[in-house]
Amino acid sequence: MLIERAYAHVPATDEFPPGAWPWRVPAVAQLLDGGLRFTSPITFLVGENGSGKSTLVEALAEGFGLDPYGGRAGYKYASSREKSDLGQRIRFDATRAGRRMLDGPRTRRKGFFLRAETALDALEREDVAVHTMSHGEGFLTAFREMFRQPGLYVMDEPEAALSFTSCLHLVGLMHELAGTGAQVICATHSPLLTATPGATILEIGEDGARSARWEDLAIVDHWRRYLTDPHAYLRHIIGT
Repeated sequence: MLIERAYAHVPATDEFPPGAWPWRVPAVAQLLDGGLRFTSPITFLVGENGSGKSTLVEALAEGFGLDPYGGRAGYKYASSREKSDLGQRIRFDATRAGRRMLDGPRTRRKGFFLRAETALDALEREDVAVHTMSHGEGFLTAFREMFRQPGLYVMDEPEAALSFTSCLHLVGLMHELAGTGAQVICATHSPLLTATPGATILEIGEDGARSARWEDLAIVDHWRRYLTDPHAYLRHIIGT
């Protein structure tokens, strides 16, 4: 592992309007109050849209020095996009291996930030020939090519382009990667990915982030019930 706790350093001179985004998001408020702890090499953040999980993983990637557009450390930004207000203030309590990366030059930091909406552009900058592959094949190629050495690997909904079988391959790759001393932090809606053995799951909601067991997750419960009886859900949507 590289990171044991993430927190936000907010100088007293910083003033934010009451209720302004992202400070009003419960998970962000929790980060400001006491930080976010990581206890295993793989951590999943799950929650509804708008819960703040993508905001958190983006800020963590920015704080570590990964390209906020999507990519690895050491690259110039692929767009004019600057770090977010939260990402600029992220700090880490790190392990010895993590401190070696964080205390040295930016080029010493290893890892990759994969965000679903910019993944293909980021991969093309890495000279991965994704234009010759399907969307899902490009993602899996990226995982195999980019996720090889100890570093911080941050992902935002990587399942977006993956089939069921490809998600299983990703579980295997993450599990192998964790064994190298790397660390994975992933925001996801996937009950398949969150079943990765040994992973920590943080459910993000109105009370911030709380540790949860896979079998107790809302997404697992909803998928289980939907697959058992789709009509029980669809009758409220399409009125049949």
